[in-house]
Amino acid sequence: MSDDGERAISIIAFIGSVFSPWYRWSGRRDPENNVCINVVTYGRGGRWCMTDRGRAALRQSAERLEVGPSSLHWEGDRLVIDIDELSTPHAQRLAGRITLTPSGISPVEVPLTADGAHVWRPVAPVADIEVDLNRPGWRWSGHGYLDSNFGTRALEADFSYWTWGRFPTPDGAAAFYDAVRRDGSELSVALRFGADGSAEAVEPPPKASFRRPGWMVRRETRCDAGHRPRQVKAMLDAPFYNRCIVETVIDGHRTAGVHESLDLDRFRGPWLMPMLAVRVPRRAGWRWPD
Repeated sequence: MSDDGERAISIIAFIGSVFSPWYRWSGRRDPENNVCINVVTYGRGGRWCMTDRGRAALRQSAERLEVGPSSLHWEGDRLVIDIDELSTPHAQRLAGRITLTPSGISPVEVPLTADGAHVWRPVAPVADIEVDLNRPGWRWSGHGYLDSNFGTRALEADFSYWTWGRFPTPDGAAAFYDAVRRDGSELSVALRFGADGSAEAVEPPPKASFRRPGWMVRRETRCDAGHRPRQVKAMLDAPFYNRCIVETVIDGHRTAGVHESLDLDRFRGPWLMPMLAVRVPRRAGWRWPD
């Protein structure tokens, strides 16, 4: 999120592109053959980029991940993201560099199921971000966040619904992860992070729902009793997924952070995949210039 609250960016690097219809249609047997760097910019001139690529486009090492023309790599304590993607549906080039500098690295890993088939790791709960893209007005700084997810089964096989939110606090950040599993049990994770990456589990504030978006995905997050969360910036509204900036109150502190809701009952419906294929083109081939 930019310091002025006017712009935001999300970048997801996939090995096994979870939300790709091509990965699903393939039977999800070969994650390295469905790789992607999804880039979405929010605000004036915002763009959506998500190209599903084959294994020829993947190169990786301990400190570097390349997917076709885009890459992520560590330079000392900074994560440098170079992107060169085409947006859909208008095939406009989005290129430039995003630099994320964590204030600390968290060692926390959270199993989301009892058998550890799904794991969430909030790597850098508090970070500075610099954005420099080839679009008018898209050079800005702000605060950011880095996490990773790992799974050995399809999300919709183990979950029916989840919400996640990360909110800045005066001394760091708070994150909430709530999910309804297929077996009827529920996940409720509340973590408070220091700026140095230190973490502690805390008692979560009560759940509170807020207005549904255009696709009517159910939305709820954590909020101090007596207050009600509200969307302050729309980001991504899809039939099964919503991302937005939400204002809430945590321990008496009013804060605005990124919130996500995911309806996996909708996602597993076969009717959705052809719709996604329009927004997620498949490019199986790739040749490295070197």
